Amino acid sequence: MALVRWFRRNLVVIAGLLTLAYLLLPNVIVTVFSFNKPKGRFNYAWQEFSLDAWKNPCGVADMCGSLSLSLQIAAWATLGATVLGTMIAFALVRYRFRARGAVNSLIFLPMAMPEVVMAASLLTLFLNMGAQLGFWTILIAHIMFCLSFVVTAVKARVMSMDPRLEQAAQDLYAGPVQTFVRVTLPIAAPGIAAGALLAFALSFDDFIITNFNAGSTVTFPMFVWGSAQRGTPVQINVIGTAMFLVAVLLVVGGMLISRRRNKQAQ
Repeated sequence: MALVRWFRRNLVVIAGLLTLAYLLLPNVIVTVFSFNKPKGRFNYAWQEFSLDAWKNPCGVADMCGSLSLSLQIAAWATLGATVLGTMIAFALVRYRFRARGAVNSLIFLPMAMPEVVMAASLLTLFLNMGAQLGFWTILIAHIMFCLSFVVTAVKARVMSMDPRLEQAAQDLYAGPVQTFVRVTLPIAAPGIAAGALLAFALSFDDFIITNFNAGSTVTFPMFVWGSAQRGTPVQINVIGTAMFLVAVLLVVGGMLISRRRNKQAQ
C-alpha cells in the first residue's frame, strides 16, 4: 500500500519524466550513432565505436557548405522576423485601429495552415514576380513563416506588462525613447528572446518551404534528405548532436542568468 500511495503522490512527476525521456530519445540515438563507424553506406546499425566523424565533421563533400548556408539564412530570418514581429506585437497590444481584430486573426494563419500550402503559394508568388529562386527567396519565405510565431510570443509578454511601470518612468521625467529602452524593452526581452530562438529553430529546420523555393540552392535539411537516399554519413549525426548540445547550453545559461537576476532583485 505504501508503494501505491507513493506512486499516486508522484504520478504527475513520473508522467512528466517519462514524457521527457520519450522526447529526448531521438536525440540520444543521434548522439550514440555519431560515434559509430558503419561498414556500409547507411548508419542505421551499431558496428564499432569511433571518433573519426568528430575529428573530421566536414569530411563529407558540400555538407559544411550547406550547414553554413542554413545558419546564415536562419540568422537573417531570425533578425527580420524578430524586428517585424516585435513591432507588430506592440502595435496589436498598445494601439487601437481599424481591422485590428482581422489582423489578429490573420496572424495565426501561417501557424494553422499546412506548410505545403504556404510553400506552394510563395512559389507561385515568386514565379509570377519573375524572381530567381535561391538565397533571397528562401530568406523571404522564412521571414514570412516565422513572423507569426514571433508575434505570438512577444504579444503574450507585452500583454502581461504592467503599464504603471512605464507611467512611473514618465513621472520621473523619462522621455519616450528612454522609457522604452530602460523599462519597456527589458521587460519584453524574455518574450522577444523566446520568439527569436523559436524563429531560428524553425528556419534552420525547415524543409518543405525551403524545398519549394530554393531552386538549385541546397540547405542543410535538403542535404540531409538527399544524403538519406544514397547513404547517411555519420557526420550528419555529429552536426545534429552539436546543435542539440548548443541548444541545451543556451537554455541552461538562460536559466542560470535568470536565477542570478532574481537573487539580486531579492
